[in-house]
Amino acid sequence: MAEKTKIMIVEDHDLFRAGLKRVIDEIKYLELVGEAENGAVFLEALQELDPDIVLMDIKMPVMDGMEATEKALKIKPFLKIIVLTLFGEEEYLYTMIQKGIAGFILKSTSINELERAIQLVSDGHQYFSPEINGMLVKKIKDDHSAKFQLSSKEKDVLQLLCLGYSSTEMANALFLSKRTVEGYRARLLQKTGQSNTLNLVLYAMKHNLVNENGK
Repeated sequence: MAEKTKIMIVEDHDLFRAGLKRVIDEIKYLELVGEAENGAVFLEALQELDPDIVLMDIKMPVMDGMEATEKALKIKPFLKIIVLTLFGEEEYLYTMIQKGIAGFILKSTSINELERAIQLVSDGHQYFSPEINGMLVKKIKDDHSAKFQLSSKEKDVLQLLCLGYSSTEMANALFLSKRTVEGYRARLLQKTGQSNTLNLVLYAMKHNLVNENGK
């Protein structure tokens, strides 16, 4: 029997937390190991509960999600944190990315998107809600142009990376092998001087290497 992915919810609103719990309980390969109403309570329970993935709110009393994320990743560097956010909280997103989160999704997301985000993050990928990608593009893009040229296929792969596609999904969408897609990803990392996919996505959006509308 496959081992379940352990989930912890850190959210100060009781009704929203209860809704998340019901969703997690209905997904057979997930196990809810704990919940916390603020970052301080979360940190106290972190070592004992040992979650694989944390669903983290940003604005909370006592200790907010930014401080809790920073401290948690010092304790458990490989912990995967997915931030739950509202429209209007985009000012915090870039800071949270720099702290090392694995993804962020809107609180208004569908159950299917939440499950997809958890699956991708569990498999070692990052996940960004498409709407939040748009907010980030508007927030952090500047007037600088990239000093290198990308091939059409590299641009296609980069665009899909920024939309949260996995390597398998990109291969299917572009009619390429997964190995070829991974080769394009490696070249993109090399050309941009980035160390991982998350930083590559940020770099692409900052330097306007992708289309905001995903087309």
